[in-house]
Amino acid sequence: MNTAEIISKLPYSKPFLFVDELVSINENGVVGNYTFDANLDFYKGHFKDNPVTPGVILTEVMAQIGVVCLGIFLLNNKINKNTLIALTSNEIEFLKPVYPNEKVTVISEKIYFRFGKLKCKVKMLNAKNEEVCSGTIAGIIKI
Repeated sequence: MNTAEIISKLPYSKPFLFVDELVSINENGVVGNYTFDANLDFYKGHFKDNPVTPGVILTEVMAQIGVVCLGIFLLNNKINKNTLIALTSNEIEFLKPVYPNEKVTVISEKIYFRFGKLKCKVKMLNAKNEEVCSGTIAGIIKI
């Protein structure tokens, strides 16, 4: 399965699709990118006159690239329209702000995948290669 096929199987659409490209993917992890469009609605109020990407959105980007894309890859062609995907836990530390129009890179390493549960160590880097947040995210994929 190529990276375009993986992205097409994501259960999200604009404006809640936070994956632009997958740079690399294998059974142990994934690297992908997303650029935050300055016109996204949440920038209008977070924060007034000084827009910053909310932490919950940064977590979602890491989950979509680092867990869901990897899970789709690991399950290969078993994913279908009835597949259920749910976040089960996350522990993220936020280190730097991410601003409108910034491109970020998510790097995810599989900790384990068993009984439909995928847990990954994830980190997000900005264009300067600085770590902006990191931690662990786990989710369940039920076919």
